[in-house]
Amino acid sequence: MPPLNAAPVTVGLRLAYVLQHFRLAYPDAPSVDIGFASSHPAITIINGAGDFFQQNTPYPAAPNYRDWAGQGIPFFFDNQPEVPLLSLHPDRAVIGADIISAAFYLLSGWQEYFSDTRDRHGRFPYAASVQKRYGFVDLPVVNYYFDVLKTAVEHVTGRPLRPRCWAGGAPFAAFITHDIDNLLSSWKAPAKAALQRGRLLKFGQLAWQHFTRPDAWDNLEAIATTLAAYGARSTFFILPESRPGADGTPNADYPISTALLQRLEVLKAKGCEISLHGSIGTAVDSPHLAREVERLQHSVAGLRFHYLRWEPRRTIAEVDATNSFRYDSTLGFAEHFGFRHSYCHPFYPFNFATGTGCGFLEIPLNVMDATLHHPNYLQLQAGEIMPALEPMFAEIERFGGVATVLWHNDHFDPANAVTGPRQFAEIMGHLQQRGAAFLPGSQIVAEL
Repeated sequence: MPPLNAAPVTVGLRLAYVLQHFRLAYPDAPSVDIGFASSHPAITIINGAGDFFQQNTPYPAAPNYRDWAGQGIPFFFDNQPEVPLLSLHPDRAVIGADIISAAFYLLSGWQEYFSDTRDRHGRFPYAASVQKRYGFVDLPVVNYYFDVLKTAVEHVTGRPLRPRCWAGGAPFAAFITHDIDNLLSSWKAPAKAALQRGRLLKFGQLAWQHFTRPDAWDNLEAIATTLAAYGARSTFFILPESRPGADGTPNADYPISTALLQRLEVLKAKGCEISLHGSIGTAVDSPHLAREVERLQHSVAGLRFHYLRWEPRRTIAEVDATNSFRYDSTLGFAEHFGFRHSYCHPFYPFNFATGTGCGFLEIPLNVMDATLHHPNYLQLQAGEIMPALEPMFAEIERFGGVATVLWHNDHFDPANAVTGPRQFAEIMGHLQQRGAAFLPGSQIVAEL
């Protein structure tokens, strides 16, 4: 594990970081004095964190659940549960739970930075998270904290606040992405199965097709056409490394050839976005990451790491050091859909070493195809997928956030009947019906 290297996290730092994101979520919020009780601001927040942020422990005391906006919401650092959550007085308001410290804890990824728990891919696992422990991975809890603060601001200023709208006044945005891990391997699993069953003729047919026809997974143009029918544009995360990682984890099954680069340029000219899928090891190696940008031979807007690898104690600094990316979209749990940082908007990752926000935005990942059916993850059947996802999408719509979907190109194979093209069409149809603005990552960043 990399060593801890954290700057002091003061009350003022927590307040500034959280309020920066509150004003991104509510861009028309007027200036109003917000702070802890000791400074007697117009909106007073009870300080419940004590000395927690002077320690290196990853987990605070269990949250206290309070009702807000029709939901039972977990409030961390809520040491006075007998005090009303929100008290409104002439020209001032008092928030009875420390929503600033709780929002900072979740949004900054404090639990990940100070925990030593990692899975076999070096990731902070869902099983070790407070989202799993207290059962709120599908609620954007920080957005509910902000809704409490919004109500207080509206009372003090007399001005209603509206959540952020997106292109054309859309109530929320959708970011549709594809990690391109494999272009040439659709034949392998059925060929292996045919060989194991002694079906040599079938094996020969599949091998012949592999050498004489385009692979079923070599489908970038077809994906772009599919999304265009919804008024959407694909964001392709291209993996430049075909050699396995140092730990043996596979990277791409294709080379970065001249022909592929030409195809990417044509897709880009049609409005698709080309971003980098950082190979195994690049999440902790900024020179390696920079070399992969160069291998794609044109500017890339965004980044997502292969296998969603992200080392909380190093990756933020490594990405910042390259100065190549406007956004990242790695931070989702592989094991469960929902909100890894309990927030449904883009945010600036927190650099614990410097005590500041980063220079790039995180567009958090909400749902990945493999999460839904993989034997190590949720194992949902086809008919269970949309009922499971609709409440999450409703939360994103409620707060004017961004729904980020990862559908790998190999899952567009018609042979996939569980997390394949039909299930993708159901998701897209739902998002379209609800009025989402389908935006590439760079446009999401521009609108912020």
